[in-house]
Parts: sequence; C-alpha cells; structure tokens
Amino acid sequence: MAHPLQAELNAVAALAQSDPGAGIAKAEAVLKRHPGDSRAKLILGMARRRLGDFAGARAVLEPLAAAQPNAAHAQFEWGLTLAALGDGGAACEALGRAVEIAPSFTAARLELATLLQRERRTAEALGHVERLLSAAPGEPRILALHAACLAGLGDPVRAVALYDRLLADAPGEARLWLSRGHALRAAGDGAAAAQSYERAITEAPRFGEAWWSLANLKTFAFTSQQRLAMEAAIACGDLSDEDALHLHYALGKALEDAGEWEASFRHYAAGARAVRALRPYDAQANHDRMVRTRRMLTRSFFDARARWGDLSAAPIFIVGLPRSGSTLIEQILASHSAVEGTLELPDIVAIARRLDAPGRRGEGLRYPESLAALTEADARALGAEYLERVAVYRRDGRPLFIDKMPNNFHHIGLIQLILPGARIIDARRGAMAAGFAAFKQHFAQGQAFSYDLGDIGRYYSDYAALMTHWDEALPGRVHRVSYEAVVDDLETETRRLLAYLGLPFEPECLRFYETRRAVRTASSEQVRRPIFREALDRWRHYAPWLGALEEGLG
Repeated sequence: MAHPLQAELNAVAALAQSDPGAGIAKAEAVLKRHPGDSRAKLILGMARRRLGDFAGARAVLEPLAAAQPNAAHAQFEWGLTLAALGDGGAACEALGRAVEIAPSFTAARLELATLLQRERRTAEALGHVERLLSAAPGEPRILALHAACLAGLGDPVRAVALYDRLLADAPGEARLWLSRGHALRAAGDGAAAAQSYERAITEAPRFGEAWWSLANLKTFAFTSQQRLAMEAAIACGDLSDEDALHLHYALGKALEDAGEWEASFRHYAAGARAVRALRPYDAQANHDRMVRTRRMLTRSFFDARARWGDLSAAPIFIVGLPRSGSTLIEQILASHSAVEGTLELPDIVAIARRLDAPGRRGEGLRYPESLAALTEADARALGAEYLERVAVYRRDGRPLFIDKMPNNFHHIGLIQLILPGARIIDARRGAMAAGFAAFKQHFAQGQAFSYDLGDIGRYYSDYAALMTHWDEALPGRVHRVSYEAVVDDLETETRRLLAYLGLPFEPECLRFYETRRAVRTASSEQVRRPIFREALDRWRHYAPWLGALEEGLG
C-alpha cells in the first residue's frame, strides 16, 4: 500500500498535468508541511512551467537540478524550462543528462531530439530520432521530426515523401503542411511550397507562421483577398503572440509590394517590437565582447601559433551580416565543379560556446580569452572535430565545401587557430540597405540584434570594426565581396572570388540560377533567378522612418 504522502503526491502530479494552476496550489500546500520534499518541488516547478510561469519554474527547478544531478526527471523539467527561457544550449545539456541517466526515458529523448533539431544540431538529433523510431516506427511526431532532420541535412526530397505519408493520415494538420512547404522550398520548388503554405492557411486561417512563410518566399504576390484576410485577423485582437507577430511581418511584405511604404513600415515595426519582447538583446554586451576579441586576438597572438590546427583546405566560410548577399555568393560558388554548398552550419558556434562554458559556471576563462589556453594539440583536435561534425552535410564528394553561417565573423580567430587552411569570405552590403533588410526579416532563431533599428546600427558598426581588426591581425586572410559590386559586374567579381580560392573560372558560376541544390535561407527563391537590381535601393522608400538606424551607425 502506498505511503500517504506518496499517494497524495501522485494525485497532485496528475492534477498539475490537467490543471497547472490547481496543481501549483496543492504542491505549495504539501511543501508547507514537508519543506524539503524534492518530488513536491519537482511537481511545483513542472506546474509553473506548464502554466507559462517560466521565471517561477526556474526559481524551483534550478536549485533542484543542481542538488540532484542524477535525477532524470529533475534534469528533464529543468531542460524544458531552459528551452522555454531561450537557452537552447543549456537546455540540450540538461535533457542530454536526463537521457544519459535514463536511456529508456522516451519523452526526454524526444524533447532532446526536437530541441537539437531546432538548434540546428541536426546530425545529433537524427541519431536520437533513429533510436526512437526503432522503438515506435509509426509514431507521427517522431516521423515528423525525422522529416525535419532529413530536410535539415540537405535531403528535402525524402522529407517531402515523409510529410506526404503523414498528411495522408492527417490532412487537416496545418503544421505538417507548413513543414512540407519548407522542405519543398529548400528543394527549389517554390510554386509547390506556396501551395503547401496556402493549404496550411486553409486548415488554420489565422496561422501566422504560414502567412509569413508565403511572404518569406520573397517572390510570392499576395492577392487583395489575402491581404484583407490578414488585416482582419490582426484587427480581431485575440491572436496568440506568435500568430500576431508573423502576420505583422507578412502584411508588411504585402504592403511593401503594393508600394504602401508607411503602412508597410508600421507592420514591420510592430512585428519587430513583438519579437524583441520575446528575445531580449544586450547591445552593450555584444560591443564589449567584440572589444575583448580585438584586444585579445592580435597579430602577435596568431604569429606565435602559426599553422596550428588541422591544415585541411576544404572549408570555405562565408561570413557577414544576414541579408547581405551571402546566399548569392554561396550559389555562385556552389555552381563550380570543385565546390559544394551545404547549409548555415552551427558547428563553429557550438565549439565557441563550449570554450565559453567554464565562464558561464563562474570558473576559468571566458571565450575568446580561453583560446590562449589551448595547446597546439588542442587546436588540431578541434579542427579535426569540426571536419568530422560537418561530414554528414557533404554529399557530392567535391574537394571544397561552404559553411555559410553569417555569425562566424565573430569567430574568425577561432577558425584561424583550428583551421588555418580554410578560406574566409566577408559578404558586405551597404549599411542602410543591410540594416533595413535585416529589420524587415523575421528570423526563425538567433539574430536578436535585428529587432531594433538602433541596435542594428550599433551591431553593423561593431561588425565593421571587428572585420577591420581581422584585416590588421590576419592580413590578406579574408576576401571581401561587395553585394553592390556583384550586382554591377557579376563576372569581374566572380573571377576575383575564384582567384582568391585558387580555382579556375567556370562559366557555370555566372549561370548560378540554373544550379539545383537545397537552399534553406530567406534568399532561397531569389538566388534561383538571374541578378536583379530592384533590392539595391529599396530601403530609400523607408528613409523617413530609419533615423534610429542612421544614429546607431554613427
């Protein structure tokens, strides 16, 4: 027979699942009588998380997880709370501990795989998904996650086939139609992607992410009826925050296409304010980190560590600000017989975060200062680790491959240390054009600086200063490509680019829009068309409202 307290806690746990508010009250009552009871604390934290009180959940679960490092459920709930708070890296660590402690904890493994995929650690996610599928081969959520992993690893055709299989049994699932559209878009079938997004809207007329996905095709033209439908959905006032912000961005794009600049800007700004409320950003912390980088990683630092790391010449890094032409440069290069385009790979960022982990715990060196503690053997091992991690994305057997993660401009010092044979390309666009292009883009994750015009200006200035520092500390190491110059003279800039890479000119690079490959960025449809000029000065239509951007740029 169960102990009375155990029976009571079982009942409270069940209540917290169905009615978190009532579960909180009951768990708190138990804790008044039994202040140290760990299960009551776990239930209280879980109920607060389920109710959306993530700060309250953290107050309970963080000390509990620290006190019980080998308790799988404590790590599980702490991981879910960290994910809700936006700390994906720490959430993966906590969920990974839960799975390590209890390998048969299926719910934890599924949440871990889902979060890894969202964090773009797709190869790791796929390993967990395959294990889940071996135990439950027909489970729809696992199959959907498998499809997302396939698309993330550059296999959108197999992903679409999986989504079709799922939709045959659940044709009313709007989110499956959305995901299918994403895979079709990556595969290069924009028209079919639009049809899939429109079907998602048919199934869920106020599904903001589906409306934004249509707008984010960039080449899609909304009808007047669709525009009225978006305006009516926003006017109703009872949308979720996520649906509302996506609809604002979508309507901003529809009004931009119609030439209604002021109304368009109002909706872009409303969307940006909504995202900023969900993704806080500290411009001063970013500035301070870049100053520390410039102070630490000097020419003498690199001279003392010349030719450390793995000497492979295979990687080509394209860095810069988002929406600055990096996808166009990638598509040009991926049209060369020696170069494979992959994706925006998260692996350099992941290594940098790991090197900063001691700082987060209050011990040891912060990144980038931690780079000074690496030995030559460490640098070689990290370079080899990077090459091993990204091998899963390389499918064509070409000698060179592209990693197009724009934020890697922060980590050029790390790249130099661990991969001194890699090539680095800085995709540069005029400050006002790049700043406004970032402002009107809702990014699926990251780029928290881009939701405030002043922050964008400061970020661009910090980026430009850091790139100037790399030119001084590593002369000739980075090849800069101007987006405007590519648009003005594609052949000259392409020849310069190929010469930097030591590659012969191939005319196919000028016909980049004919190259068929998976592309998963906001420019995926645009790079499947010949060079066009209309985006160069689009920001000027919005100039009356961009004062904060100019001020931030100084």
